Amino acid sequence: MSDDDYIYDEATGEWRPASEIAAEKAAKSAVLDASGNVLADGDSVVLIKDLKVKGAGQTLKQGTVIKTIRLTDNPEEIDCRHETIRGLVLRTEFVRKR
Repeated sequence: MSDDDYIYDEATGEWRPASEIAAEKAAKSAVLDASGNVLADGDSVVLIKDLKVKGAGQTLKQGTVIKTIRLTDNPEEIDCRHETIRGLVLRTEFVRKR
């Protein structure tokens, strides 16, 4: 056993295996849709609510399919394109994986 195998966790005040802490961080950073499904780059999503788009003066209706999403650094947001709106960023709480 070496010193690299365990990391001190300040939240619990215990020394814990590095693999366990890495798995927890990966689970927290996973991008989830409104139903709890894991999203990945290239997935298609469906809007679960009508959304007014700021700056575009238009509303995206519930049931609109958004194809080929891209994940961002923020696990609560996805980057996507719509036929009429470029550079659209949606909150994951308003989409469901298709």
